[in-house]
Amino acid sequence: MFSNTMIRFFKISPMRGLANVPAALLTASAMVASILVGTVHAAPKPETLGTFKNWVAYSYNNGSSKVCYIVSQPASSSPKGVNRDPVFFLVTHRPGDKVRNEVNTIIGYPFKKGSTSSVTIDNASGFKFFTSGDGAWAGSKEADSKVVKAMKSGANMVVVGYSGRGTKTIDKYSLSGVSAAMKAIDAACK
Repeated sequence: MFSNTMIRFFKISPMRGLANVPAALLTASAMVASILVGTVHAAPKPETLGTFKNWVAYSYNNGSSKVCYIVSQPASSSPKGVNRDPVFFLVTHRPGDKVRNEVNTIIGYPFKKGSTSSVTIDNASGFKFFTSGDGAWAGSKEADSKVVKAMKSGANMVVVGYSGRGTKTIDKYSLSGVSAAMKAIDAACK
């Protein structure tokens, strides 16, 4: 799982720098893992499967199996001027762990303890995500599948969260390209 702690190693501008995100994330996660086990290994290099409008698809081998994911950053975020790390929404397949369509957001700050995050697709489909640290997840395979199905048929997605200080943030994503990006990781991680 990616965390904002890993993202803090670099700064990117929205979407223009997205192609560099996974390599830096994976490098940082590999560094942390090598420290924990006391050995140094080369970080897996993600392969770009394609850029699909507002979404980018990647895959990499984690040593025991392949991992595939799509990622995007918000088209807009509010309030403006709030100090946040980069924000992402991801859908991940980890066939070696029998995980498909795991959805999560990295919100750019620690969530308020005990809070939930809401994900709304096209002002109709609302989902509650549980939060931990700077991440939020749908919480079950069934919920993940429902979110992905709504994303594929939707045009826009809004993620609302509350920071530990009580600041409400609203991140708006375009879902343009999400279906094609999902097809790419479905094919790469069967």
